[in-house]
Formats: sequence, C-alpha cells, structure tokens
Amino acid sequence: MKDSIKQIRILSVDDHPLLREGLAAIINSQSDMILTAEASNGKEGIEQFRKHLPDITLMDLRLPDMSGIDAVIAIRSEFPQAHIIILTTSEGDVEIGRALSAGVKGYVLKGMVRKELLDVIRLVHAGKTRLSKQAAEQIAEHYGDDLLTRREIEVLQLAATGHRNKQIAYQLEITEETVKFHIKNILSKLEANDRTHAVTIAIRRGIIQL
Repeated sequence: MKDSIKQIRILSVDDHPLLREGLAAIINSQSDMILTAEASNGKEGIEQFRKHLPDITLMDLRLPDMSGIDAVIAIRSEFPQAHIIILTTSEGDVEIGRALSAGVKGYVLKGMVRKELLDVIRLVHAGKTRLSKQAAEQIAEHYGDDLLTRREIEVLQLAATGHRNKQIAYQLEITEETVKFHIKNILSKLEANDRTHAVTIAIRRGIIQL
C-alpha cells in the first residue's frame, strides 16, 4: 500500500533516542508517511535536511548544541519553503511567538503527540499552519500583553541566577536606580508580586531559560 501512494517524507530532530523511536513507530505505521532521517542535535539536523530535503521536519526546541529556533532559522535561510513543526514540552506563549516568527508552520506539545501530531503533519504538508490546542490557548491568553524589552529580559535573566541589583548594574554597566526602574516595569508587565514570582512567570512563558 505504501508503495502505491506518494508519502510525506519526514525528518525528526530530537536529542532523546526513545522519543525518536516512538515517533518512528507512529509515523511509519501510516500509509502516507515515512520517517526518512533522524538527527540528535541542531547541526546534524541542518545537515540531514540538506541531504534529504524532507517534506516535513519535526524540531525540538531544546537541543544540546543550539536552540531549535536557531536551527529553524538556519534551515529556512537556505530553504525558505521548508515546512517545520516544533515538537516540544514548552508551551510558553513567548517561545511559541518566536517559533512562528521564525517561520514554523506547526507547534505540538510532546504530551499530545498521539492525539494531534499526525493531523498537524498532514495539515502543514497541505500548506496550512496549525498549533496544538494548548499552544493556541497560550497565545490567546497573552494576546496584547506588553512584551519585555531586550534590556528588561537581560535584567530578569541575571536576577533569575541570583544577582542582586548592584551586581546587575555592574554586569550591564548601568546604575542601580536604572536596574530598580527595570525591575518595577518587569513586575508590572508580568503582573508579578515580586522578583521570584516574575522569574517563575518568565520561565513558564518562555521569556527566559535557566
């Protein structure tokens, strides 16, 4: 049956062998799909894309050598028509937004692979953009929120790793008063009670990573 129809050729990029094995079993059980290549990091994923030119690429966000979004950008800079689906545990709205801005056509949480992945692959292959239900809900929940500025993210990232205001000021070559001003804005934008709460929210939404 598989030989009689044109199959969707798929590349899987993920550093977890067991997940790749599971994806291979799910994909290869479908008459209209075939897993043509696998990669365990971003650099290998880019090389495998060049070699196989798959119809669909499944890309993890957390790779050992680079972020999945950077790998997406690298692939699409060479192959603008590449159809890439993010497959991840992260449901932060900011990270989803970055992925969509990079040209990703689909976003599926790993916990929903069996329920959603096959349908998303077919829809993306047909030229549509599809997010998992949870990802779409995250985008909708925070639509219109004020985004943190680049400097505010730098301040929050340092605060998240235990730096005090004086240390943050020294690292960023700004005054302590400026740091306090940024912290105040961060708390307001994230609707956080304090610095720790702000860090927790920022990690959940994918604004910063630890």
